[in-house]
Parts: sequence; structure tokens; C-alpha cells
Amino acid sequence: MKNNIKETIVTICLIIIAILLLNPFHFWMPDMIVLVMLAFALVIFGIFASFILREKIFDERDSLHRTLAGRNAFLAGSTILMLGIIIQGYSHSVDPWLVIALIGMIIIKIGTRIWSDKNL
Repeated sequence: MKNNIKETIVTICLIIIAILLLNPFHFWMPDMIVLVMLAFALVIFGIFASFILREKIFDERDSLHRTLAGRNAFLAGSTILMLGIIIQGYSHSVDPWLVIALIGMIIIKIGTRIWSDKNL
């Protein structure tokens, strides 16, 4: 349970910093604050990634939960990227990073599936 509390706190901090980087209330524009927030976002994302990499599977139920979470995260991420591409496509200015991120997600998903079929 203690690990879940740490993971939840790190996740909430990462979401808050990501929202603040969007500057929804237009209360800052200084470059120094943005750079500091980007550094914080990078550090917190590293901590979040370490939680994901250190996950241990104890039984079939844990494996199922991890698989379900990964599948839902992939579907949500790819859906959001596709919506971004479609919406920006209507304004004739598609951000290449949306396309690159979607292609990267698809390649990693297929590559992982092929690797796991051969090696696991």
C-alpha cells in the first residue's frame, strides 16, 4: 500500500505540472519559470517511470491487471493523439509531433507483441 501512495502522489504531481505547463490561466510567461517547470516535469516523469519499471508480478491476477492497464493506456493515448491529428487536420496545420508520437506508440506496441510471442 505504501508504494501505491507514493505512486499516486507522483502521478498527481506530474498531472499538475503538465496542466500548469499549458498555462491555462495565463498568469505567467517568464521563460525561467517555464524552464524550471519543464525540469520538474522531467524529474517527476523519471520517478513515475521508475515505478512502472519496478513493478513486480506475483500471480496471474497481477499480470492481468498490468496487461489491462497497459491496453487501456495505449488506447487512451492513441485516441487522444488521433483526435489531435483530426482536429488539427481541419485547420490544415497538423503538428508533426502528434504523428511521430502515434507512429512510435504503434511501432513499440507491435514490436513488443512480436518479441513477447517469440520469447515469452
